[in-house]
Amino acid sequence: MAVVAPINLILLSLFIFMVYMKLRPTPPVAYPKSKPTVFRTFTPRTLLPFNGIGDCPVYLAVNGRVFDVSAGRNFYGPGGPYANFAGRDASRGLACGSFDEGMLTKDLDGPLDTLQGLGAEEMDALRGWEERFQEKYLVVGKLVPAGSPEAEAAGR
Repeated sequence: MAVVAPINLILLSLFIFMVYMKLRPTPPVAYPKSKPTVFRTFTPRTLLPFNGIGDCPVYLAVNGRVFDVSAGRNFYGPGGPYANFAGRDASRGLACGSFDEGMLTKDLDGPLDTLQGLGAEEMDALRGWEERFQEKYLVVGKLVPAGSPEAEAAGR
C-alpha cells in the first residue's frame, strides 16, 4: 500500500484546478447595449446636443475631427473639468490650455475657428491633444461649417 505525501495531494489539486481553468466553458462576450456609431458630418449646431446631458453621448471636436469621448464622461460630461468642450469645437481651448467660455466659437452658424493667432507652441499642444484623442477615443465624424456643401449634403 502506497503512502500519499501531502505535497503530492497539493500538486495533484493544483494540476486539476489548472486543467479545469483551461477547459471550463467561457461565458459569451457581452457587448454594450448602445446604438452603433456611424461616421457623419457635423456642423457646430448639430454637434451641440452631444453634450452628455441625459443619455446623450459626449462628443467634442478637435481640429475638424469629432471624437466620442463618452468613455471619459467624468472629464468631458456634465460637471467634469472639461465640460465646456462637450458638444463643441475644443481646438482653441485645448491649444491654449484654457477652459474659458471665450475659447469657444459663439456663432454656431458662422465659420469654423481657423485657429488664427495661435503660435507654434500652441499648435504643438493641439497636435498632442489630437494624438491622445486618436489613441483613446473613436472618431465619429468631422466638423464642417454650417452652410457648406458638405453640411447641406449631410442634412438631406
